[in-house]
Amino acid sequence: MSRKTTPAMTMEEMTAQAKAGLATGVGKSVKHESAEKQVSGEALYIDDRGEFPNQLHVYALMSPHAHANITKLDVSPCYKVPGVRTVITAEDVPGELDIGPTLPGDPMLADGKVVYVGQPVIAVAADSLDNARKGAEAAIVEYELLPAALDVEEALAQELFVTDSHTQKRGDSAAAIANAEHVLEGSLHVGGQEHFYLETQVSSVVPTEDGGVIVYCSTQNPTEVQKLVSSVLGVSMHKVLIDMRRMGGGFGGKETQAAAPACIAAVIANQTGQPVKFRLPRREDMMMTGKRHPFFNQYKVGFDDNGVIQGIEIVVSGNAGHSPDLSRSIVDRAMFHSDNAYYLGNATVTGHCVKTNTASNTAYRGFGGPQGMMTIEHVMDTIACHLKKDPLEVRKANYYSEGRDETHYYQKVEDNFIHEMTADLEMSCEYEKRRKAIAEFNANSPILKKGISITPVKFGISFTATFLNQAGALVTVYTDGSISLNHGGTEMGQGLNTKVAQIVAETFSVDIGAIQVTATNTEKVPNTSPTAASSGTDLNGKAAQNAALTIKERMVNFASSHFDVSPKDVAFSNGIVSIGDKQTMTFADFTELCWFNQISLAASGFYRTPKIFYDHEKARGRPFYYFAYGVSCSEVIVDTLTGEYKVLRADILHDVGASLNPAIDIGQVEGGFIQGMGWLTTEELVWNDKGQLMTSGPASYKIPAVADTPEIFNTRLVENRANPEDTVFHSKAVGEPPFMLAISVWSAIRDAVVSVADEGEIPHLPAPATPEQVYNAIKQARKGKSPLPFEM
Repeated sequence: MSRKTTPAMTMEEMTAQAKAGLATGVGKSVKHESAEKQVSGEALYIDDRGEFPNQLHVYALMSPHAHANITKLDVSPCYKVPGVRTVITAEDVPGELDIGPTLPGDPMLADGKVVYVGQPVIAVAADSLDNARKGAEAAIVEYELLPAALDVEEALAQELFVTDSHTQKRGDSAAAIANAEHVLEGSLHVGGQEHFYLETQVSSVVPTEDGGVIVYCSTQNPTEVQKLVSSVLGVSMHKVLIDMRRMGGGFGGKETQAAAPACIAAVIANQTGQPVKFRLPRREDMMMTGKRHPFFNQYKVGFDDNGVIQGIEIVVSGNAGHSPDLSRSIVDRAMFHSDNAYYLGNATVTGHCVKTNTASNTAYRGFGGPQGMMTIEHVMDTIACHLKKDPLEVRKANYYSEGRDETHYYQKVEDNFIHEMTADLEMSCEYEKRRKAIAEFNANSPILKKGISITPVKFGISFTATFLNQAGALVTVYTDGSISLNHGGTEMGQGLNTKVAQIVAETFSVDIGAIQVTATNTEKVPNTSPTAASSGTDLNGKAAQNAALTIKERMVNFASSHFDVSPKDVAFSNGIVSIGDKQTMTFADFTELCWFNQISLAASGFYRTPKIFYDHEKARGRPFYYFAYGVSCSEVIVDTLTGEYKVLRADILHDVGASLNPAIDIGQVEGGFIQGMGWLTTEELVWNDKGQLMTSGPASYKIPAVADTPEIFNTRLVENRANPEDTVFHSKAVGEPPFMLAISVWSAIRDAVVSVADEGEIPHLPAPATPEQVYNAIKQARKGKSPLPFEM
């Protein structure tokens, strides 16, 4: 019954192959597992799946009002549209109507009241999307308008919150500020951001014979979709299977908000017994779903003549939208990161989740961390402007250091090497030389002004909701030596599947080509955490390694017993298994031998992050397993007549520990930087006075394009710096931390504005720094005077 799947090799050939070294294991720049399929268009996404017989398409009618009672709802005209099969309202949901991820507040369909423009009121299923849209538009809906809270400052003043507020306190900030040589206070609006994933929210649902459903869903959180679909259907979770092969982008937008389309489609599939697809068109997707939380942040800071902070009070107020969603955890992370890389000393940080009548805002790359960091970086630039110092000098004076290494939530900052990273980047990007050249350029250029800035990143890695820091995996080794790998993470283009496959390849010392990563599936790996918080590889990689090590240990013990050698004499190397001096065989042949001798070749793995905890009542703990660090330098040029600007150069040095895949990591760093640059410069969300999103498509909402990337773009990973914590192969997360490197672009623009400011004027620049905002900042800094050296 023996089956040879590899050509026979001599002992010498096997030994040579083993010594050659694994080409696709950990630390190698292996290409993304779907790269060729994606660039050729062969990669299958939910909407690419073949149509099922009798498949229905769904369109949801959205609320045109920010806050109103529904006084009349007549769906009978919908059925007069050809092709319409059914219409559902809140009353047609057989189970629970509310699909809030953590706290209630998110009805699947409006139930007697609408609370934001874009809220789904009814869902129509028809034989085509066009017919479903026409059917939905035929419905008769009448409203009684109610007062709407649309301005975050007004809602904050009225104490409209979706959850309780929270405060973190270390020392006596009020006394420290009162005794400081200098005191400044102010506020900063930090705008939101549309996820703008290439694949909009989409689910395809097939009813099963036992009253359940199979849901093909573009989601970062299959288990949550499974839980909520089972809830709205009124069935147990084992009746619901979620299958997720890949997403066309997520960035946090598909962590919680993928659930609504899945649930609506599932209710219709359950009611009709037909397959149902619900894909949101771009405009509907942007209006119906939440964004990155806009923040309104306030501060009061006391500091000495060197710019060193003595005491600080920060209030971060996240615009949650109409419901809790994940706002409490997001505002918590904004609070955790209000220090960024700086020792705040005596500090009080307060966080509010403000309620407004807009779409419920949700997770986005950085998960509140970027909004928290913006305030302290604004403070650093403001202190420097006030003291007439180089902002980098002020930043370095406030860095965490020995004896000044405890955060305002009482976590010790360990393995901190931000000082040496900054010094490295300063030298490699020639900061001092360029700073002098920019000063000379600005002195001789009346209209165009340059700015430069170096900003740091210290980003905590772990879910702030501690229980989410767990993951599972399933590894199966077949008798021909091929390996099937399934884990609880989801692939959204970030290379998670590639990295986890490399981890398994390294564990067995086989080529990555022997490993097939299968679709994330709630039947194979249950009770998963979302792929978010930069934890995808940390958690799922460790779980997969755990499963692979379990199988490998069985194989080693078998070889030791079967060939009568010590377990330490059994070695796996580059597809070859050496058993002392008695036997050498390919991994495939050894696998088959294990099977013949009844050795189990499948195992589930599990991992939970150690050491972390946070006491919300005491506002102290260790919420993060470790910190990832980064430093970036950006140079810009600004047209002071128009406020237009261009990023001329960016230099990045980023810490990923011992890189699992340098090519993918550099791609994540550069992609995160550009996405962050868009958030802080061009991506402006605008609502009218009725609460309607006016920037609801690419014609009015500008994400960065190729032409927006810096002309000079230098990216390096910190070398020879393994993570001291026991992460998978001592790597560090790389998904979210690079996003905040783009703060250097915003600071560089502000630096250019400072160069034209009148004596004593400190420019104020909100985010995003659109050309209009830059122009206004220049006008304010010059007290309304023309930037020209002469009058027109």
